[in-house]
Amino acid sequence: MLPRDLDAARVLPFARRADELGFDELWVVEDLGFRGGIAQAAAVLASTSRLRVGIGVLPAGARNVAFTAMEVATLAQLFPGRLDVGLGHGMPAWMRSVGQWPTSPLALLEAQFLALADLLRGEVADTTGSGGPVRLDAVRLDPSAVPDGVPPLLAGVRGPRSLALAGRVADGTVLAEPTTPEYVRDALARTGADRPHRVVAYNAAAVHPDEAVALAVARTGLEWIGEPDWAPHLAPLPFAADLAALRRDCGTREEFARRLPEEWVRRLAVTGTPAAARERLAGLFAAGVTSAVLIPVGADPEEQLEQLAAVL
Repeated sequence: MLPRDLDAARVLPFARRADELGFDELWVVEDLGFRGGIAQAAAVLASTSRLRVGIGVLPAGARNVAFTAMEVATLAQLFPGRLDVGLGHGMPAWMRSVGQWPTSPLALLEAQFLALADLLRGEVADTTGSGGPVRLDAVRLDPSAVPDGVPPLLAGVRGPRSLALAGRVADGTVLAEPTTPEYVRDALARTGADRPHRVVAYNAAAVHPDEAVALAVARTGLEWIGEPDWAPHLAPLPFAADLAALRRDCGTREEFARRLPEEWVRRLAVTGTPAAARERLAGLFAAGVTSAVLIPVGADPEEQLEQLAAVL
């Protein structure tokens, strides 16, 4: 993953180095107040030669779907076969703060997926009279703007009804960190997909020849997971109740991360020695993950990138 707060002068060198080191994909995020997902993806695609670039994820309420289609189609034409696009609800607090939290987040997301796919295929999208949240009056892309292939459209979601939606309309699901094999199996079961369904799994990651060093760094990437929004990720784990109790007993996120038992840290991050990290990744792939996205943790993301390459 491209760190969202990486200094601007280091963004493209980071992407090029990930390409050189042999990573298959680089994912960019679109978090409110940081950098735009589409702009980051375009810059990274233009600056690298091999990497697939994933956008994870574009909030459905932030853009008109016709203009999203124009942007996605442009990237898919200019960089064929190298783009993955995630769409999601967006964090409710963020979307409310900009006045874009819809009355029915599920209805909006489903309508956007269907309309976006139609437009990218060069079809006419018309929702006139539907009364739905997406309003398009016979809109289509000009034939010159239609890509040869529609890039995979993935749903960045976590609630049970949203996962079921992903199974119906998306090519895959983007699971935010922490992603464990238990969470993957639970999420896949909830999608109920009846066709091939990709799973992109985010995880905080820290790798070092000295396991103790890696675990200490990884803790800093787990400070947020005790908050209520992360409960679905933890519910399938046998220690979910104990983790929630620990968070209630801690006055700060930093204290919570510091007090996490080492065994939990190993389960909740891709961490330890390179061999241990590879074993952790193997468990994720066996559970159904198709893309394991490593979130560099630590003071120097470029140094962490070099260390994470040891798992390749």
